[in-house]
Amino acid sequence: MNEVFRRRRHAEQEETAQAADAQAPVRESGPWDADEPHPETERVDLGGVRLPIGPGFEIQLNVAGEQIVGAVVLVEESALQVHAFAAPKKSGIWEEVRGELSRELTAAGGACRQQEGPFGAELAAEIDQDGAVQPVRFIGVDGPRWFLRGVISGRAIADADAAKTLEDVIRDIVVVRGDLPMAPKEPIELRLPAEARQAVEQQAEGRPDLNPFQRGPEISELR
Repeated sequence: MNEVFRRRRHAEQEETAQAADAQAPVRESGPWDADEPHPETERVDLGGVRLPIGPGFEIQLNVAGEQIVGAVVLVEESALQVHAFAAPKKSGIWEEVRGELSRELTAAGGACRQQEGPFGAELAAEIDQDGAVQPVRFIGVDGPRWFLRGVISGRAIADADAAKTLEDVIRDIVVVRGDLPMAPKEPIELRLPAEARQAVEQQAEGRPDLNPFQRGPEISELR
């Protein structure tokens, strides 16, 4: 009888542990999917991406035609460029993207090598920027049905503290993939925050010929 009781109690303990594991976050740090538990912090809502901000941060938006496809976080003399893409449900694409990037950079005359970073495999590269060689880091993270790519440049390449600031930004990003069908590697569209949209509309009313995307646009430390 005691043996049966012990077995039953052991089974109940295993079920309790499994239930606790099922409720816990899949990963210990981000970037996060919007549907999984993640820590609350101050973020700029760009639609497909919620971008954490901090003192001294500036944000610029990357525009392709009329579509916002990425964002750049500027902190002192460092920059982090962020793009989010759709990915297959059951497989990541960072390994494939790394290979494509490496071939493209090499073909363009740049240098490129793979290295291990805080998010796993990444690329350390040197690219031609307006005639000058610029070192950059390509970081990739595969999420559920999305892929996030970050490009670090500037002071953060050589300064560990500056690099950690931008790496922490990546860890706190929330990706909002949405339910619409998208082809793999299709950019997840971003949008201006409500405050910035209002400012752009007001500027456009005052100057009909204004191009609001001429410099990004910039969003300076939205608090």
